[in-house]
Amino acid sequence: MNDQRPLPLADRLESIVRTSPRLMQVLEIARDLDLPEWRVVSGAVYQTVWNALTGRDPDYGVKDYDLFYFDASDLSYEAEDVVIRRAAAAYPPVLSPLIEVRNQARVHLWFEAHFGEAYAPLHHTAEALERFASTISAVGVRLETDDHLHIEAPFGLADLFALRLRPNPHRTTRAFARVAAGVTSRWPELRIDPT
Repeated sequence: MNDQRPLPLADRLESIVRTSPRLMQVLEIARDLDLPEWRVVSGAVYQTVWNALTGRDPDYGVKDYDLFYFDASDLSYEAEDVVIRRAAAAYPPVLSPLIEVRNQARVHLWFEAHFGEAYAPLHHTAEALERFASTISAVGVRLETDDHLHIEAPFGLADLFALRLRPNPHRTTRAFARVAAGVTSRWPELRIDPT
């Protein structure tokens, strides 16, 4: 008897990520950089899933690749800039301008001035996902040295695969309306759930 049960959502996510050549290249190079607690997060991941679900090209609408890491040993911008430059040199010219490297240990130092909202210090990279504006934004992936894909999704993956955009239930932020407007203009299939 042939068992046709649907794959669990994490397996579906992994399958979609692995069929995106550009995202896989980003992950492979990030793995080689070997940054502490690194993950590729947010849009590059959830938009790739939406593209698969809606029959679009894997790279449609993906504006950048957020590469987060966590290093509390030096919170200066200069130390972060060394990592940014190292990453820029590691990626090919077509990808390098799209890689947004950020040390999550120092986000609290600049977030309020940039976004107008307070931001308490983080203790690790995964904690950053819990503060994203929406539940679908809160997903990150890391390609391990054994080629295992580690998935981090503090709010689960159900909203992502249901094409449902909901605000983060633990953090009220003005950014949700901006995020919703931006993504629904590119993926009109999305359903906005303001609660």
